Amino acid sequence: MRTLQEGVATPKDFGVPIIGVQEGSTMDLDLRLEGVHEGILVSGTVSVEVTGECARCLDPLAYDLEVNVQELFSYGEPSNNGAAVGEEEEEQRWIEHDAIDLEPVLRDAVVTALPFQPVCREDCQGLCSECGIHLVDEPGHHHEVLDPRWAALQGLTGKDSQITN
Repeated sequence: MRTLQEGVATPKDFGVPIIGVQEGSTMDLDLRLEGVHEGILVSGTVSVEVTGECARCLDPLAYDLEVNVQELFSYGEPSNNGAAVGEEEEEQRWIEHDAIDLEPVLRDAVVTALPFQPVCREDCQGLCSECGIHLVDEPGHHHEVLDPRWAALQGLTGKDSQITN
């Protein structure tokens, strides 16, 4: 058994367009690598700083995220003998040339832990769809909405008043 406690630079594409981990930022690894009968079991945690923007109001957000990791890297290689590789073997991680590649495992763990719709706070009201103002700044904010079905009748009165629903 070996332990790995190290800070490494985050590779490219650790996230989605709205939220993720900045390329080159520090990713703290606290991993345990154990030799087991089937291969090498990697378990532990990875800590990263997540940055992005709120899906409702587009304000920037940043927070620390710690994700648990556990993956088995198997000895040998998939045996397809000309046949199609099975789904189970396709998802299996392999030890290649006495080395393991942790990047895909870490990427899968971090990206799947990211929120699908990140918000700056749970009660974020977002932006006004008409003018883009932050709704939290003006709680009673609204716009007069003219019903398009009545718009043609507005010219009959000769006045410049609005007909609302």
